[in-house]
Amino acid sequence: MSFALAGPAGKLECEAKAATADVARHGIAVICHPLSTDGGSMHNKVVTMIERSLRESGMDTIIFNFRSVGRSEGAFDSGHGESDDLAAVVAWARKVRPGAALWLAGFSFGSYVTLRNATHLGAEALISVAPPVAGRGWDFDQLELPRCHWLVVMGDADEIVDPQAVYDWIDNLPEDTRPQLVRMEDTSHFFHRRLMDLRGVIKNGVKNWLPESRAA
Repeated sequence: MSFALAGPAGKLECEAKAATADVARHGIAVICHPLSTDGGSMHNKVVTMIERSLRESGMDTIIFNFRSVGRSEGAFDSGHGESDDLAAVVAWARKVRPGAALWLAGFSFGSYVTLRNATHLGAEALISVAPPVAGRGWDFDQLELPRCHWLVVMGDADEIVDPQAVYDWIDNLPEDTRPQLVRMEDTSHFFHRRLMDLRGVIKNGVKNWLPESRAA
């Protein structure tokens, strides 16, 4: 289902999909796209693969365009306004799926936006793919770390985000906040020729966190 949601800076372009009845869980996942000013959108192949992986796992899903992207209105706001956009989408998700567990997922810039909002939005799980922890202007060191299930997926051959910076950042986090890390060998930032492998990594990584079955 494609629709326009009233956001804090104007309309937000959104797409929502429901898990099939045979796998459906009491949960909904909101997925955020990479940097708007670099051409990122909800139709990015990594974003759509994350969405597919979570929906096949039983989660209802929402992808959306941040302000200034596609049919979403407003101007790019370096993660601040985009956080408000995410909050608006989460509010809608909770209205249509009351009581459902909220999961957040993001790719690159989207992983920054979801991480900086995971705690106050009450996420029960977080998936961060290629988080840009250094050299892109996003201050990960000032973010409140989530106390929920957390998976980080990083390609060892990422040409945009320094893989070692990500590994060092995780190693320096307090032990009780460190995410589950999956390092993918010979994998670039956009997971060229590795998208199906990413699907398997995500589905395997979250399988023990899934909410109860909707058929239960």
